Amino acid sequence: MLVLAGAAHAQERDFCADRPGKGSPPCVMDKGRFQAEVGGVDAAFSRGGGVSVDDVSYGGLELRLGLSSTVEGQLTWTAHERVRTKDHGVVDTVLGAGDLGAALRWSLKNPAGDGLSVAVQPYVTAPTGAHGIGSDVWQGGVVVPVSIPLNSDWSLSLSPQVEARENASGAGRHAGYALAGGVGRAVGPVNLGAELWVDRDDDPTGHVTQASFDLTAAWTPKQLHDVQLDASAYVGLNRRTPDLELVVGLAHWF
Repeated sequence: MLVLAGAAHAQERDFCADRPGKGSPPCVMDKGRFQAEVGGVDAAFSRGGGVSVDDVSYGGLELRLGLSSTVEGQLTWTAHERVRTKDHGVVDTVLGAGDLGAALRWSLKNPAGDGLSVAVQPYVTAPTGAHGIGSDVWQGGVVVPVSIPLNSDWSLSLSPQVEARENASGAGRHAGYALAGGVGRAVGPVNLGAELWVDRDDDPTGHVTQASFDLTAAWTPKQLHDVQLDASAYVGLNRRTPDLELVVGLAHWF
């Protein structure tokens, strides 16, 4: 794989990571190219009504492999997550690994992510995670990532998503919807972004809407063109959303 990549160095696409942010980019890996993206720490904090929740995960892993000029495969997994809930003085802690996810991203226009770029990304999640961390059933959905250049500096990204989710009762499924939309621009080796994220869960026992305002930064050192370091801050906009979520990680292109 590395030999093929080196031979085609002049034709290969620009480095394009899924990280950071809650949306998905429409770019697709070159055929035969491999990329690993790791969330070092992802920490979400909620406070209110005498209840506090600290949800911290380590080693969130995404592996991406170019399968053709327009299709890539993805695997996702979280190595360890710790959810600590304190409810009016009573503390409960859940530990364990997360579910295993698999996805295909198929480019419909401009697989390198340049210009107007569109892709479709169906995915499934297998219930491999610890009880209280992952889901107990198979779930799946589809994301449609879109990137639109606004001018020579700014771009607009949209990631509408629909998902089949397990009912809270444990019987049956319902629809969930999400949308991440944001703008970004490069300032030297740093890419800065701001986005709004909304998630609507239509569970029969009660509909829930979450929303956040997100700031992201990604840095690709000049000496390391195949490595990206990133940091994000997500601020909750309603009571159903964590008050603050902080994320740091990296991506490495092989």
